[in-house]
This record gives sequence, structure tokens and C-alpha cells, in this order.
Amino acid sequence: QVQLVESGGGLVQAGGSLRLSCAAPGRTFSSYAMGWFRQAPGKERESVAAISGSGDITDYVDSVKGRFTISRDNARNTVYLQMDSLKPEDTAVYTCAARTLYSSTWRFSATYSYWGQGTQVTVSS
Repeated sequence: QVQLVESGGGLVQAGGSLRLSCAAPGRTFSSYAMGWFRQAPGKERESVAAISGSGDITDYVDSVKGRFTISRDNARNTVYLQMDSLKPEDTAVYTCAARTLYSSTWRFSATYSYWGQGTQVTVSS
């Protein structure tokens, strides 16, 4: 069992930045690919970004490319999502997830085995 704990959400004005963190206390991250997902009220959960276990491969959904950056520090068992130029439509609960292998199916939530509890991000206009 892998426990994931997110932090860093909050309220920010449009154009601002936030950095989300996802930690796995007591576990080694390097064997897991990690993803960030988000779900806005009344909408389905959508993928945001993913990163391979070593950190050498990253992918992003088109709506956040150029604004969000996913990274990881395996020595700290933590993955990050740096969110810049935030827009009101980025408002959602953001959740990190872990899977054992990185592949082209990174967008599909069903391929992830472990999930955090989520952190709220609210972007005001």
C-alpha cells in the first residue's frame, strides 16, 4: 500500500502561481510513475500531467502545456506540480496518483493504483 499526501493548494488570483506537492512517507518513489489529476465541480476528473519514475519523461494535457511543470525529487519521495499563469478554469481539486509503469496510457485514471486525498485549488478572476 502506498500512501500519498498532497499539500500546497489554496486560493490565488488569476495569473498567479501555486506549487503542489505529493509525498509518500516511508516509501521510495523512484519505482512509481506519478500523475496529477483534477476534478472541478460538476465535471469529470481529468488528467493534468504525468512523470516517469526516473523523471526523464513528462507529459501534459494541452490545456496546461507551457503553464504547469511536473517534477520529482526521489530523494525526498516527493512529486511536484508547479502551476503558473493560473486561470479561473484551473479551479479544481487536484489529486496525485501512482502507478508502477509509465506508458502512453498516463491519461487514464483507471491505470493508477494509489491515490491521495486531494487538495483544493481555487483561482479567482
